[in-house]
Amino acid sequence: MLVPGLVIRRAGPADAASLAALGARTFADTFGADNSPEDLDAYLAGAYSERLQAAECANPAIITLVAEGDRGLVAFTQLRRGPTPPCVTLPSPVEVWRFYVDRAWHGAGVARPLMDAALEAARELGAGSVWLSVWERNPRAIAFYTKCGFRDVGSKLFIVGSDRQTDRVMAREIDRSPAV
Repeated sequence: MLVPGLVIRRAGPADAASLAALGARTFADTFGADNSPEDLDAYLAGAYSERLQAAECANPAIITLVAEGDRGLVAFTQLRRGPTPPCVTLPSPVEVWRFYVDRAWHGAGVARPLMDAALEAARELGAGSVWLSVWERNPRAIAFYTKCGFRDVGSKLFIVGSDRQTDRVMAREIDRSPAV
């Protein structure tokens, strides 16, 4: 059940500024203390500019979903088709590329409905499975993804600025029939 007053919807190019701000803020809140300011700034500049978010929202190969309340965006996820790590062997995989909830909304019941919406969007892309990567030093996220049925299937490199980090790769099958 979604938190009263919140709506999950597809984002469009008009959401680019809000999405860029939310993406940069949630990434910095989550990983800022464990990365140098220079590496963090380099990553954020390359991942969360308004122009880039507008392009991603307009790209038909990427589905961006946002959770929005009366004061703006509080969470988002992005799904995409693309290269899949060799450790993902499940059928027809789609990546849950980004999944972030604003720190003020942690524990408020936003994440699970957003994940359910992400799985529904993956079905629309014809996915038989989904995969994601999560920093090996993010136990809160790993626990959430495990609770959502994901299993650790391997690892991959993730670069923040000049820092080479290890992400755990987690995957799960999804039922291709729409949720009732």
